[in-house]
Amino acid sequence: MLEEYAPIILFICLIAVLWLVGTYNNFIKRRNMIEEQWSGIDVALRRRYNLIPNLIKAVKGYGKHESELLQKTTEQRTNGDNITQRAASESEISRSLNNLLAVAEQYPDLKASNNFLALQSSLNEIEKEVQQARQGYNAAVRKFNTLVESFPSNIMAKIFNFKTFSYFTLELATQREFPDVDF
Repeated sequence: MLEEYAPIILFICLIAVLWLVGTYNNFIKRRNMIEEQWSGIDVALRRRYNLIPNLIKAVKGYGKHESELLQKTTEQRTNGDNITQRAASESEISRSLNNLLAVAEQYPDLKASNNFLALQSSLNEIEKEVQQARQGYNAAVRKFNTLVESFPSNIMAKIFNFKTFSYFTLELATQREFPDVDF
């Protein structure tokens, strides 16, 4: 009698194994997508870091205190893998950049400088790149986290110890209105 059901049992086992392999591979694919998206964020942030010294040089003569504040903030930059810490550090840098741009509003000569305007334009472009990279990263994280948390793939996630990722939130320097700066 068991021989009668052997092909059906074998077929069910084959389907289960194929599902397990497919689900595992889906986790790996999505995790790799997250790593790829994180790399995009990292590249955009590195471009921003390369721009910051030029902004500091442009503003140095106009606002020594503000440029020192920005330099101190950029020195606190971390390259850690902890997304929450990195987001906090990047947001602090963004706030300093925001303050630096607000200081520029106080100096008409600086605002009229072609070099400063080009740097500010570059910063706007880089901030847009960071925003797009962050959105791509968060979309990949959402898909992975959904896979980790939804049934029946959550069983595989527990078996192979797949954990949810944190979203990357970041205040961009060009995202908010300039604060009032009094001297």
